[in-house]
Amino acid sequence: MQTELLEVFRTVARHGSITAAAQELAYTQSAVSRQIATLEAEAGARLLDRLPRGVALTEEGRCLLPHAEAVLDRLTAARRELAAVRGLTGGRLRVGAFPTSVAALVPRALAAFRDAYPKVELSLVEGRTPALVERLWAGDADVAVVSAAPDQHLDTARVDLEHLLDERLLVAVPRTHRLARRRTVRLTELADDAFIAGSATTEETLLRASLRPGFRPRVDIVAAEWTGKLGCVAAGLGVALLPALAVRATPTDISLLRLHPDDASVRRIFAATPAGRGRPAAVDAFVHHLHEIAGQLGRPAPVR
Repeated sequence: MQTELLEVFRTVARHGSITAAAQELAYTQSAVSRQIATLEAEAGARLLDRLPRGVALTEEGRCLLPHAEAVLDRLTAARRELAAVRGLTGGRLRVGAFPTSVAALVPRALAAFRDAYPKVELSLVEGRTPALVERLWAGDADVAVVSAAPDQHLDTARVDLEHLLDERLLVAVPRTHRLARRRTVRLTELADDAFIAGSATTEETLLRASLRPGFRPRVDIVAAEWTGKLGCVAAGLGVALLPALAVRATPTDISLLRLHPDDASVRRIFAATPAGRGRPAAVDAFVHHLHEIAGQLGRPAPVR
């Protein structure tokens, strides 16, 4: 049944009059009568009794009316929600992010988005880039902030990538370290130091992006979370490579050193969305804020 026919039927039933319904709908009386006749033909039953003054619902009409009202009310609600999603006065935004991006980049972008669109429901899940790509492809996230070393290639068959910034790696050393007062350091100067890493296999850590022929770092302590890594560095148990985005989370008893240009490496940071799918207005707005914050954070990281 066409929704227009149901709307005419509901209006006639509410007024008990074809004339009054025609006036409200800005139709002619004959047009309303024809639409009621069409609906009756589709229903296979007479829905209205024509009386000397107005009309009255038949038993079939009384049966159909609540269903017509339910259908029309649901369509009205759907149109309202669709308008809210398009206009960012409702809906949701599900964001994924790799750990160090949650130190500053993503929270600032989320805060700016929430200030601009307070009625959009926000959620954030943290994870490593491969897991975030899986979440996007499975439809469990709308947008994700992901990273890749210079020699890594992300699966562009599954995600569309929008470059945000290139992030340099710093060296975190305890304040008591022999090189703590330096501003720049070579990796070879740290050959005798233990490294704190997220894996005992350096190829699976940030070290892989800065490894040079002949340099084999010693990983004595494995700590998955940045709080643990930096805690171990501060206690003098070793040194660690630190992404520039995580500088805000660095304890004051740690010194940050830049890598020499010959050793320096960057991680590429992207906003990723599912490939081949339309981008909701909320994603476009959030990515805009990501670019703004990335521009602020993309300046050379301070050392101390």
